[in-house]
Amino acid sequence: MLSYRHSFHAGNPADVIKHLILAQSLKHMVKKDKPFDYIDTHSGAGFFALENADMQKTKEYEDGIAKLWDYQGEVAAISEYVALIKGLNNTESLAHYPGSPKVAEQYLRKHDKGWFFELHPQDLTLLEKNMSGKRSLRVKGENGFTGLLGLVPPISRRACVLMDPPYEIKTDYDKAVDSLIKAHKRFSTGTYLLWYPVVERERIDRIEQRLQQSGIKNIQLFELATSADTDVHGMTASGMIAINPPYTLMQTMQEVLPELVSLLSDETGFYRAEQLVAE
Repeated sequence: MLSYRHSFHAGNPADVIKHLILAQSLKHMVKKDKPFDYIDTHSGAGFFALENADMQKTKEYEDGIAKLWDYQGEVAAISEYVALIKGLNNTESLAHYPGSPKVAEQYLRKHDKGWFFELHPQDLTLLEKNMSGKRSLRVKGENGFTGLLGLVPPISRRACVLMDPPYEIKTDYDKAVDSLIKAHKRFSTGTYLLWYPVVERERIDRIEQRLQQSGIKNIQLFELATSADTDVHGMTASGMIAINPPYTLMQTMQEVLPELVSLLSDETGFYRAEQLVAE
């Protein structure tokens, strides 16, 4: 049940789109001086070294961040994302890749709060080490689905939530949607980001349909496919569903996604940037 470890996949194309959207969302949050809460329901270890045996076994980063390391294009959001990753490396070459907790930490200010949930015992220990040193950051070895519901509405009345379950248990697809709907009922003005993998397109269709029928307004979807959908086992695409996204996010991703398809996808790759539910 707790076999998934993100260290095998860190820095791959799915991380690129996930962390780029997260960074853009947090960049928007800090435009206001008012504090906010960042809630990461499935945090993982938080920081990964390329020399790690898991990363070297799969080398998925070679198809993601490594292809962007020397990016010289004109899309500002991609340049900002690459600069963020480079800022967390001590060398000119790629040596480390941050998980979502470390990405978020770069934006969280002293008066903001960060909440990080992780159940895998080894990753929890690493997460505690990687996020230590700041009293405003709280690491919890608890179920992130239920942990989220215990934190909303936050005292700050502002929040950005990243839900990034491993989906190794098929029920995670429905649990994620159930948790989002419940959280939104308690706190309707928060920004919610749900990452998803495309392994079986029918499961993503169900997520979209359930959210469209939930009554929740202002839902956007952004997806990066590195190859066409297939019945063969394996992830061909991934995306983010954003509830109450920054008003600039759609325009930004309409610039980002075609560029990422050209840089990270094969000839059958594609992207989606859609308003699933109007404001």
